[in-house]
Amino acid sequence: MNVTPFWLAGRPATGDDELTVTHPYDGRVVGTAAVPTPAQVEEAVAAADAVRAAAAALPLHVRAEALAHVSRRLAERADEIARLITGENGKPLMWARTEVARAVSTFRFAAEETRRWSGTAQRLDTDPAAAGRMAYISRVPRGPVLGIAPFNFPLNLTAHKIAPAIAVGAPIVVKPAPATPLSALLLGELLAETDLPAGMFSVLPVPNDRAGDLVDDPRLPIVSFTGSVPVGWSIRDRVPRKHVTLELGGNGAAVVLPDADLDWAASRIALFSNYQAGQSCIAVQRVYVDRSVEEAFLPRLVAAVDGLVTGDPWDDGTQVGPLVSEDAARRVEGWVDEAVAAGARVLAGGTREGASYAPTVLADVPADAKVAREEVFGPVLLVQAVDGVDEAFKLVNDSAFGLQAGVFTRNLDIAFRAHRELEVGGVVIGDVPSYRADQMPYGGVKDSGVGREGLRSAMADYTEEKVMVLTGLPL
Repeated sequence: MNVTPFWLAGRPATGDDELTVTHPYDGRVVGTAAVPTPAQVEEAVAAADAVRAAAAALPLHVRAEALAHVSRRLAERADEIARLITGENGKPLMWARTEVARAVSTFRFAAEETRRWSGTAQRLDTDPAAAGRMAYISRVPRGPVLGIAPFNFPLNLTAHKIAPAIAVGAPIVVKPAPATPLSALLLGELLAETDLPAGMFSVLPVPNDRAGDLVDDPRLPIVSFTGSVPVGWSIRDRVPRKHVTLELGGNGAAVVLPDADLDWAASRIALFSNYQAGQSCIAVQRVYVDRSVEEAFLPRLVAAVDGLVTGDPWDDGTQVGPLVSEDAARRVEGWVDEAVAAGARVLAGGTREGASYAPTVLADVPADAKVAREEVFGPVLLVQAVDGVDEAFKLVNDSAFGLQAGVFTRNLDIAFRAHRELEVGGVVIGDVPSYRADQMPYGGVKDSGVGREGLRSAMADYTEEKVMVLTGLPL
């Protein structure tokens, strides 16, 4: 099998080692990626540091056209790339195609925001001492970015590291997840087709035990990390003087109130508890349903979960495929078994076959069970009846996480109350917490992280304000 090169300062390269990528559903080898040597990693970081001034000075049209080119090429190769994602990640083709479409939009949005990226003017003559003075305020890159991407959206979450960096003129070094490096390496291939200067980007599939050297390197003053809670906070503690953005975990809650469309709520919760095999930090994990509609809602939910199409991710109709590994499925199985031993009831699913775990609904889950308190990151949801909005919102907030929440209601007062009171980064009214538009601010509070992604939000995060004061102007 051919070895896929990594991207070192904009050019393909191979090292002394290789990384074998296997398909989660059946274990077959789907690709081999070259792994850079420590000397090659040093070369990539040095190149990013050397080009930082030239990158910041790149005209907006050069940055925008590079981003637009990647968007177009992703669209042209969409089916091929979707199959690559399914191969390395195991997600069903329907979700892989959705991910490619989102990445197309992510780079297009970045190109559009780049063309709008401009400074602002502020008159300062609000006091007599500042007569004739005006401030010009621009945003300048903080410096080269280290982007650390996860396995669950190997293309689009890597895009959310790369695209805003290019947009603001910041070089970027990307470290993809070892389980799924191929999608990120393909993005490197498309970026290499552009006119971006050498050193503007590198994609380095180094093992996790070598990532610490990149995190520590002072030439990479920004770290943008998406992944697990312990690793994320350890990075922030490790480099307190760096600008660190963390997109971490969640145990997304959905609230179903009496005025909700119960069929819609059941179908959406069922699907988005189990899409990506539940391996999304905004997958539905906790469902709080008003007691007055519990009897009508619960059979709808269980039927919708039972009706999901599971199996081979290469089948076009499959909605739920395997987890990323059999170890991941065994962990989910252990958490469910632990909850059942403590009194939880299984209303659907609860079985494992290899790396696949059946879409599962639990009731009567003890409040201290792992499936209630932690992030399952698997196709499992728990349902609990509540007496009104007060109890529902209290339970949503009773979590170490705070990424997004969904509230099924038509009541505008409750919608704005949810926005005020729920301790999350985003509230979705009338739908699941799993909804994300790639151009909107996205991120959480508490153990869900710090900072925001979404193109313009990330562009602001990668930059800082710089002021020039003009004096003696005839204002």
